[in-house]
Amino acid sequence: MAQTLFVGGYMQITSVHQFIPVLQTAVGPMILISGVGLILLTMSNRLGRIVDRARKLAAQLPAANEADKASLITQLRISWERGRIIRMSLTLITMSALFAAVLIIVIFFSALWEFHDVWLISALFVICMICLSSALILYIHDINRSLVALKLELNLESTEKD
Repeated sequence: MAQTLFVGGYMQITSVHQFIPVLQTAVGPMILISGVGLILLTMSNRLGRIVDRARKLAAQLPAANEADKASLITQLRISWERGRIIRMSLTLITMSALFAAVLIIVIFFSALWEFHDVWLISALFVICMICLSSALILYIHDINRSLVALKLELNLESTEKD
C-alpha cells in the first residue's frame, strides 16, 4: 500500500488512488465551465445578430424619408443599447468562467498541499455565481429590449399595450 509523503511542506501523492479524489473534487466547477461556455456561445451569437441588424438599419438610413428616418434612428439607438447590454453580459459570463477556472485550480492545490481555506473557495464560488446570475439578468433585459425594437419596427406602439 502506498503512503503519503510530505516533502517541502506539501503532500506528495504517491498513488493514483490518492489523486482520484482530488480530480473528482475539481469536476463540479469543470461542468459549470462547460455550461457557461454554452451560454457564452449563445450570447456571442446574439451580439452578432444585433450588430448585423444595426448595420442593415444604418444602410437604410440615407435613403429613408423623414418619418422612416426617425424610426430607424430609434431602432439604431435600441440596437446600440442592446449591444452594450450584451457586452456587459458577455463580460460577466466570461468572468464567471474565469472564476470557475480559478476555483478549480484552488481546489486542486488545496487538496494537493492540504491547504483548506474554506473562505477562499466559498468566495470564489459565490463570485462565480454572482457573475453568472448578473449575466443572465442582463440577458433577460436584452430580450425585453429586442421586443421593444420589434414592436417599433412593426409600428405597434400606438395600437397595443404590453
